[in-house]
Amino acid sequence: MSSTKTNTTEADLAAVAEALRSHDRFIVTTHENPDGDALGSLIAMTFALRELGKEATMYLFGEVPIPKEYEFMDFTGLVRGPNPDSSDLAVVALDCANERRLGPETALLEKAKLVVDIDHHHDNTRFGKVNLIVGHASSTGEILADVFKAIGAELTPQIAEALYIAVVTDTGRFQYANTTAKALRLAAELVEAGADVHRVFQGVYENVAFAKLKLVARALENAEVFEGGRVIVSHLEREDFDAAGAEEPYSEGIIDYLRAVEGAELAALIREPPTANGPTHRISLRTTEEDLDVSAIARLSGGGGHRQAAGFSSEASIEEITEFIRREFLAQVNGKEPS
Repeated sequence: MSSTKTNTTEADLAAVAEALRSHDRFIVTTHENPDGDALGSLIAMTFALRELGKEATMYLFGEVPIPKEYEFMDFTGLVRGPNPDSSDLAVVALDCANERRLGPETALLEKAKLVVDIDHHHDNTRFGKVNLIVGHASSTGEILADVFKAIGAELTPQIAEALYIAVVTDTGRFQYANTTAKALRLAAELVEAGADVHRVFQGVYENVAFAKLKLVARALENAEVFEGGRVIVSHLEREDFDAAGAEEPYSEGIIDYLRAVEGAELAALIREPPTANGPTHRISLRTTEEDLDVSAIARLSGGGGHRQAAGFSSEASIEEITEFIRREFLAQVNGKEPS
């Protein structure tokens, strides 16, 4: 990282630390359909602020159940449903590339006394009054570890385990390309601080509901390959969830089965949202290719994410979405401008 970027990050970190120190009442939140990094960061930040004597409310928009593999985490005091009143409060938004992913309502940010945006998505829109965006970080949890040092928050076993979950899930158990030496050193530090590696492994990876296995089977059955096997696309519609007896969060992680297919350079999972409200489909994109940028494809439809993991929403049909993905994949590999 260049010295200019280093100085900018250090200045942003100092600004976030000052914002957290100078306010006493917070709402801590993250994106809809949260993953392990989002939930781990949510819990860690909430309890770190409380440890410093602050009032912190843990909040998630909507009523979609938390994925079963994360139910063992400590969500004490979690508020769900419509936005709580943020008047005269500071809002800390975590692991959220843009404000739309916090939910369809806008009052949470509009009424807030201050918005602090902490994230590792390189295409973050910097929607906060204070922003700390570290695109090369393995996870938002990794960034929070630096924030906690800056504000003097102790790594209690509870906080350490939440951060460990954030890091281990977003690095794919330390196997993805975003697994850096810093991420591995942080993992060791978190274990030393009390994170229970075996408990996390059992909770996240060995607590799979039978309904999820049935949903995986539906996704694999629906999968199709294109471009000579270089692109693999599957879909899960409401009838698939109903047949499997699964909730929409059970689709978390299924795209990794597609990404692992031999020869696949781009994997996509198109799924129907849990309710009739909102877009018709949500799409996850993954790649293991360094030369592909799936976040660029996602941005063309109002989404975003990382170069190797991104997503967007669409009102189009499965067929139209599939053709869009194929077209933009070919545009990238052939060196053409995106359409």
